[in-house]
Amino acid sequence: MINFRLVRHLWLFLAVAEEQHFGRAAKRLGMSQPPLTEQIQVLEHSLKAQLFVRSRHGAQLTPIGQAILPAVRKFVDQMEQLELAVREASAGQTGTLTIGAISSAMVEILPPYLDRLRALHPRLTIAVREIDSAEAIPSLIDGDVDLAFARLQGELGESIDSITLANDRLAVALPVSHRLAGSTRIKLRSLADEAFIMFARRVSPVYFDGIIAVCREHGFSPRILHEVRSVAAQVAFVGCGQGIALVPSGLRRLAPENVVIKALAEKVDVVTNAAAWSTSRVNPSLTIALEVLRDQVRQRASKGGW
Repeated sequence: MINFRLVRHLWLFLAVAEEQHFGRAAKRLGMSQPPLTEQIQVLEHSLKAQLFVRSRHGAQLTPIGQAILPAVRKFVDQMEQLELAVREASAGQTGTLTIGAISSAMVEILPPYLDRLRALHPRLTIAVREIDSAEAIPSLIDGDVDLAFARLQGELGESIDSITLANDRLAVALPVSHRLAGSTRIKLRSLADEAFIMFARRVSPVYFDGIIAVCREHGFSPRILHEVRSVAAQVAFVGCGQGIALVPSGLRRLAPENVVIKALAEKVDVVTNAAAWSTSRVNPSLTIALEVLRDQVRQRASKGGW
């Protein structure tokens, strides 16, 4: 049986944790501050732990509060999904599909796919959330998402299936003042002494390891000065004179005037987007979504890709 009182207390805790201030949290929740403070005290009493350190400047999480925050955030999110599913089912919707996607997929892959999916199945409820590539497989295994769009390749696990959606050729981003900026094609080996800005391993381990492996195949290990969370950030850091970056060649369209993206002499293909799902979970909405996705992949392939 769901303890709705506890659910409410956790919801209030999350608001205070995010606002770091009881007054702002109360305003956000549409209630006065004294009842909010009282409810948090009830929660602390139930847990037998202090969750916030109060001061005139606000409310800071204690170590215990920080420890439970990720689990509370996930729980509250799941309860909101449950509420949405019940509401949509009551309104006659046929099912719910939760999609996790990296930012580049949200820009390039998802819009045309979701337009097609909604056109064919208008009563399907679709929820989209942003994830890192490293979160994709755990989120699928845990059931937090039904379908993930991320930088994925290689063996993903016995219960995970995938479709590659977009490939690109690896290129190098350089400041316009760089000694190699005027070159037509650049050999990887000539970059051995450079400072690199890398797509962080914690965000996309397979992609990161693949770049490192390619460099080692050409006689060097890259000297990494910065790790960032997106390929767009790699280009931005190059523009700030922080080093060079190996990026998909498609990033040319996003490069600012002070950055050039040059082809490599070596042909190195990288997966920029793939779709993955768990084969161990049964969800009719996922079956519908995969039918539409596979059909769209076939159509895009005949036209030359996304």
